[in-house]
Amino acid sequence: MRLDGKKALVTGGARGIGRAIVLDLARAGASVVTCTRQGGEAAQTLVKELQAIGGEHHVATADVTKQEDIDTLVGECERRWGRIDIVVNNAGAISHVPFAELQAEEWHRVVNTGLTATAMVIQRALPLMGQGGSIVNIGSKVATVGIPLRAHYTAAKAGLIGLTRSLTKELGERGIRVNLVAPGPVETEAGVPDEVRERYRRLIALGRMGRPEEIATVVTFLAGDLSAFINGETINVDGGI
Repeated sequence: MRLDGKKALVTGGARGIGRAIVLDLARAGASVVTCTRQGGEAAQTLVKELQAIGGEHHVATADVTKQEDIDTLVGECERRWGRIDIVVNNAGAISHVPFAELQAEEWHRVVNTGLTATAMVIQRALPLMGQGGSIVNIGSKVATVGIPLRAHYTAAKAGLIGLTRSLTKELGERGIRVNLVAPGPVETEAGVPDEVRERYRRLIALGRMGRPEEIATVVTFLAGDLSAFINGETINVDGGI
């Protein structure tokens, strides 16, 4: 799955699934601009890994809930390349709060980061995209099943499904595809408590949690020409949970 010459923008790319996506796209030959909200060690080590892979890449600090930061981020792509071929919306936020106690501020923080920012990034990037462009939104399996204490997170991820389908209908005539990848439980560097891992082991048909790299390879497939007739799909990558 080669992406030589392709130019990619990935939001939320410093940690976890986002980091795996950035590195997989780069290894496939794409040039990547990505962002992290806080910078720090994760961003610094990502820069070093991208340098080791080679190619033209950039790790920016940006808060995608702020329009001015989105403008700067997309502007960086325009300055470097003059176009964008791939947009991966991975930035998200999560918390665990009983719905009866969920404050409006926390609702807006999670929904704005996971849903509204995705729409705004796509809208801002569209003038730089053309025939053969691919947009991949990172959703979640919970969008269609729900989960306690995460009504705001589930609502944001469910909204991404509708956004993806609507944009599929609007952008198809321009030759731009829009798909969604919905991961199930995934091991990240933050770690998972043993009791949670055991619960997922019983729930997931494959008997284990996923790895970020297993999500990233699906994104890379959707980003390239091998998936040229896949459009408007939600692809669950969940081990059969």
